[in-house]
Amino acid sequence: MHAHLGDRLIVESPATGVVRRDGEIVGLHHDDGTPPYDVRWSDTGDVTLVFPGPDAHLHHLGAEREAPDAPVTGDAAATGAADTEAVDGGPGDIGRRLAAARRRKGLGLEETARRARMSPAYLDYLETHPSDPGFGTLVRLADALGTTLLELQGGGRERPPGQGRALLHPRLRDLGERECRALLSTHGVGRISLATPHGPAVFPVNYEVADGEIAFRTAPDAAPAAAAGSEVAFEVDHVDEAMSRGWSVLAVGRARAVTEPGEARRLDERAHTEPWAGDRRTLWVVIAVDRLTGRRITPAERA
Repeated sequence: MHAHLGDRLIVESPATGVVRRDGEIVGLHHDDGTPPYDVRWSDTGDVTLVFPGPDAHLHHLGAEREAPDAPVTGDAAATGAADTEAVDGGPGDIGRRLAAARRRKGLGLEETARRARMSPAYLDYLETHPSDPGFGTLVRLADALGTTLLELQGGGRERPPGQGRALLHPRLRDLGERECRALLSTHGVGRISLATPHGPAVFPVNYEVADGEIAFRTAPDAAPAAAAGSEVAFEVDHVDEAMSRGWSVLAVGRARAVTEPGEARRLDERAHTEPWAGDRRTLWVVIAVDRLTGRRITPAERA
């Protein structure tokens, strides 16, 4: 292993090959660049003297990511290719959740890194590579992003929201139409409720708000398409599990199928996402809102 000032030392988990820590080499102790090195760690900003082990490799300044320079054992050499493949495969689950949480807060990379007291380069690495940051790093990131450690780790992702403790003094208040429309217009996933030959049914759909109306895409032969031509209810909500608070908005109105090509094309162009369910969902259904109501749960002292 031969390093230069400014190179990055990346330490990976020997079991999974994902990044646990990285830092900038700020000091050399040998002219030929061999260990040990003074490393400024990206997650803490501390500088320590490091003797790299078989789980570490160099990322040379200005160069693409490379395999370990000098594996200590044959086993380490065998895992080097797997480590490179893992890192080159794109962001891991934690990276995707970090990036999504940062976008929801409307924060830039540098501002998030400042709030979490870490290097922007390290945060960028976490968001774009498979990684396994330490507990302290995740706690600071969760605090900076206004989320929880459990959410960043993906814990409870198959669990429906609302299993946390209720607030000691909750307040349930009605929302005005303006606030309901503002919450509804954030778009995302909502639930369409309609009557079917088999009885009442509710289906989750990706939706948009266009000209005050709610629009979603479905397949012509899919169950939500039956909403066209009838009065339906549409609900969207948000639950803050960590703070035991949230809101919901309910819209009621008549649905229609979009048959005019120009209107369908405009909806396609304005759509923020493709339907999560995939396949060819080419039929737009639009709900003209007749009644709009909403509620929000907050702590009584902050109402």
